[in-house]
Amino acid sequence: MTNLNIFLENTYDEYKIDEVAIHKDIVKMSEYIFEDSTIISKSCLKEYSYNTVCFDIVLVNNEEIHRINKEYRQKDSPTDVITFAIFADSPKEEQYIFDGEVNLGEIIVSLDKIEEQSKENNVSFNDELYFLVAHGILHLLGFDHQTEEDYNFMVENQNKSKAILL
Repeated sequence: MTNLNIFLENTYDEYKIDEVAIHKDIVKMSEYIFEDSTIISKSCLKEYSYNTVCFDIVLVNNEEIHRINKEYRQKDSPTDVITFAIFADSPKEEQYIFDGEVNLGEIIVSLDKIEEQSKENNVSFNDELYFLVAHGILHLLGFDHQTEEDYNFMVENQNKSKAILL
C-alpha cells in the first residue's frame, strides 16, 4: 500500500467548500489510482521503488488560473485544470526519490470553471471536481491525451476513480 501525502489548499476565500470532506474523498480516489497496477505499470513510477507519494492540489478562481495559464502555457484564457508534473516531466537523471518519498508536483483547479462545467455537464460540483482532480493525477503520473487511445485511457480511469466515491 502506497502512503499518500496530499496537500489541499483553497486560495479562493470567497468560495466556501468542505475542505475536510473533499480531501478525504480525494485521498480515497487517489488510493484507488495508486493501487491500480494497470495505471502504475504504465506511469512514470513504473521503474521506481517508493513508499510515499506526495502532491499538492490548489483551488483557485478564474482570475488566478488565467494568470497561470498565460504565464506558463502562453494561453490567454482561464482553464479548468493545470498540472505541473515535476517528477514525470523531469529527465530521468533528475527524477529524485528521497527517503522513499516521491513528489509528483501540483494540480491547480479553478473552482469557477468547476461551477460552470458542472452545470453544463449536468453533474454535481463534486463530480466535476473529482473528475478534474483525477485528470490532474493522471498527468502527474506522466499520462497525456495526445492520441485518441491515450485520451480514452485517461477518461476511462478518471471515471473509474471517481466512481468509487459513489
